[in-house]
Amino acid sequence: QVQLVESGGGLVQAGGSLRLSCAASGSIFSINAMGWYRQAPGKQRELVAYITSGGNTNYGDPVKGRFSISMDNAKNTVYLQMNSLKPEDTAVYYCNLIENTSEGFLRDYWGQGTQVTVSS
Repeated sequence: QVQLVESGGGLVQAGGSLRLSCAASGSIFSINAMGWYRQAPGKQRELVAYITSGGNTNYGDPVKGRFSISMDNAKNTVYLQMNSLKPEDTAVYYCNLIENTSEGFLRDYWGQGTQVTVSS
């Protein structure tokens, strides 16, 4: 069983910064990628950013240039540094892990989410 524990959400003023962390624990064969998604009220869940175990990154268009994702492979932890936050960044942020299973397929896991609220 794999568990994802998120931390770092909260309330911040527009223009401020927050850093989210997500630590994975449990029986993980190997990590393919970890990332963050977000969901605002009444909207679909969208990609924020992901990073592969090899260090390749991808960002959703709304956050390019403002957010930065990184991963500590030794700790199975992914970080999301969020700068120049805007009210439209307000959402529940979910951590995602994609595992390479021993059987040779991919399996993904989700955290419970952490609320980020940006006030104007």
